[in-house]
Amino acid sequence: MRKVLWFFASLLLLLAIVSGGWIFYTLPKYDGSLTLQGLKKPVQVARDSADLVHIKAESLHDAAFALGFSHAQDRSWQLEFNRRLMRGELSEILGEATLPTDKLMRTLGVRQAAQKQWENLPLDVREMLQAYSDGIQAFHANRSAGLPPEFLILGTKPGGNSGVAWDPVDSVGWTIMMALDLGGNWGNEFARLAAARVLSTEQLWQLYPPYKGEPPASSVDLSSLYRELKVYKQDTALKTSLNIPVLGEPGFNEGRGSNNWVVAGSRTQSGKPLLANDPHLALSAPAIWYFAHLQSPELNVIGATLPGLPFVILGHNTRVAWGFTNTGPDVQDLYLEKIDPDDARRYKTPTGWENFQTRVESIAVKGKATVQYTVRSTRHGPVISDAQTSHGEVLDLSRFVLALRWTALDADNRSLISGLHAPQARNVQELLKAYADNHSPMQNIVMADVDGKIAYKAAGRAPLRSAENDIRGVAPALGWEARYDWAGWIPYVQTPEDDGKKGWIATANQRITPPAYPYFMGQDWATPHRYERIEQILNGKQAHDMASMQALQNDVVSLSTLELLPVLKATPSSHPLALATLKELEGFDGAMRADAAAPLIFTVWADELTRGLVEPKLGSSTFKAQYGKRNFRVLLEQVMKQPQNWWCAPQSCAQQSTAALDRAIDRIVKLQGKDPRQWRWGREHLALSLHRPFGQVPVLNQLFNVKVESDGDPFTVNVGQYWLGEQYLPFANRHSASMRAIYDLDNLENSVFIYQTGQSGLVWDTDYRDMRQAWSRGQYRSLKMDHPHTLHLLKLLP
Repeated sequence: MRKVLWFFASLLLLLAIVSGGWIFYTLPKYDGSLTLQGLKKPVQVARDSADLVHIKAESLHDAAFALGFSHAQDRSWQLEFNRRLMRGELSEILGEATLPTDKLMRTLGVRQAAQKQWENLPLDVREMLQAYSDGIQAFHANRSAGLPPEFLILGTKPGGNSGVAWDPVDSVGWTIMMALDLGGNWGNEFARLAAARVLSTEQLWQLYPPYKGEPPASSVDLSSLYRELKVYKQDTALKTSLNIPVLGEPGFNEGRGSNNWVVAGSRTQSGKPLLANDPHLALSAPAIWYFAHLQSPELNVIGATLPGLPFVILGHNTRVAWGFTNTGPDVQDLYLEKIDPDDARRYKTPTGWENFQTRVESIAVKGKATVQYTVRSTRHGPVISDAQTSHGEVLDLSRFVLALRWTALDADNRSLISGLHAPQARNVQELLKAYADNHSPMQNIVMADVDGKIAYKAAGRAPLRSAENDIRGVAPALGWEARYDWAGWIPYVQTPEDDGKKGWIATANQRITPPAYPYFMGQDWATPHRYERIEQILNGKQAHDMASMQALQNDVVSLSTLELLPVLKATPSSHPLALATLKELEGFDGAMRADAAAPLIFTVWADELTRGLVEPKLGSSTFKAQYGKRNFRVLLEQVMKQPQNWWCAPQSCAQQSTAALDRAIDRIVKLQGKDPRQWRWGREHLALSLHRPFGQVPVLNQLFNVKVESDGDPFTVNVGQYWLGEQYLPFANRHSASMRAIYDLDNLENSVFIYQTGQSGLVWDTDYRDMRQAWSRGQYRSLKMDHPHTLHLLKLLP
């Protein structure tokens, strides 16, 4: 009843807001015919019972045009918001709250970098991007329905004052934004810099540990180095969160990953490969993906598209299937640039003082005066400490600034060539060739073809660091010393690969470089918990089928939980509810199920334990600025094996565990009452798909967000990443399987998919959230090229 009241309250508020100019919102035209300028020949756009869009065109140009049109039909607000985000134009409609985001986008120069990359693309790719943009514009020129409510509430229109809802350079820019979301570690570098102010280097490596079983990548005493350089501002501490509006924490890769695996025919019941993929991205409403089938004389492909791009990014054609996870190499380095004490316009280089490059950006702010903002750049790249408040709370900006070197901004980033050519590949060998052009972000690609071939390749650009580079990208380097400059690129033929001889290949953002690999690619890999669980299950069965692939994608056993669970079970407590609470752990096998109490008890205890150990050592302000996105779980796994250590002091680790358990019980009681038998993980671990920008606006968020109880935790195959620093629903699942897909190379029409919201981005549409329950329950929809049940058919005519 309460949810119903919230819904009607939201509805009434919306109606009140827009009643002056918008009386009734209707869905776009999905049936009949439309005549559109820009098409070359007729196109059919069909929609089936699985919400898939099937586009049948007579050329690649018209297929791209129709996909742009379809994206605009269903996701016009998503396109508009993303266009403003990457251009640094959010404050024009949202006000001062998003000014930090706009400043960072302008500082990175996403639009400028995209323009240079567009100019370096071949003609066939540029024609596809132009056709796609023309399709978006054609929808708005022939729109029969009213604008989605987001436009009306915020008083804007597609394309803003320009009226150009999307242009081809925006598509290039959106690939840079995907690289920003997936590829980098500048946030980790700055976090280490901030923590080195109060921790020794040994303690620093305990808090931000190297990969399991490995020594730290750098032997430099980082704490001493930065203190001796006097880089720190002395009169304050880090108080501002490393997060910024909309983006979260840029340059941060913990928890940003995916799963994929491919099983050879020698290990399947059919004798042909099976391929599974579930990219882990920030959950959003609408979803980041849009499933479509594109058919033309040159192409017949089905799978996940990204609004903003004219290609099927993940999926299969009639002969080959492929899936991505984030490789996670270190493709971002921060450089401390030393300012000339006699002339602040200059910074130090290996050959002397040079002037900063500058440009002035004008940022329109709703209800306020336009902000004039000067962007500085060095030989390494943009000075991002000018745009991130937290940097100025740590660094003495009168003496040093931080510049960013990042592969994705390079003019020779031509990843979109792979987007065009990969879906046309006829076998694994042609796929491997097509992905040679992929640049940023680097991706772990598993692939299989109908002839039984499987393979893996890390495709993308990763820098070489010289032997003299002793910091190796784990923390800010000295910009005036040439030894820290990049020394070239790892050749595509030498990036990690696997031919699947053992019968299967899997990646889960773990270290993918073999022991004898000659190149250093970074150290901030994801913990191996998910990969090790996938390995257990794939090795545990000789002949897999579609059912076992689905079961593995939805597996919720947390190996990290099993690592720490003995500590919790052995924790003494005199809390009145301690016995009843610990009783709920009996028989707990580490399965983080939504309908159980044990996962909730464990997770809240681990949170309280981390706060008890780390916050006093790191300092309250620095801890709060970083915690949440970083869970410091590996530190717990290591520290709690020791009765006494520096992190637990002045108490013993057993005493710290007891205090954490007592606090955890009190906290859960406030959330779910005094009966542990009634506690449930899923009530706190809601999969929360946030709408932009209304996801955090009271009342409106009840209408625009999509929520459903979910299993898992950050370390399960069915991942459920929570950000513990959030005040609103700190245990909510915010970063998870943005879609799941499984491809059957014995019969590709048996392939399946699902994602967490629905195909539509129109909040009034029943398809806005109609997949959420199936996604939560581990169910799927058919992914068929041959669609017997056509619900809608629209003919687009030239």
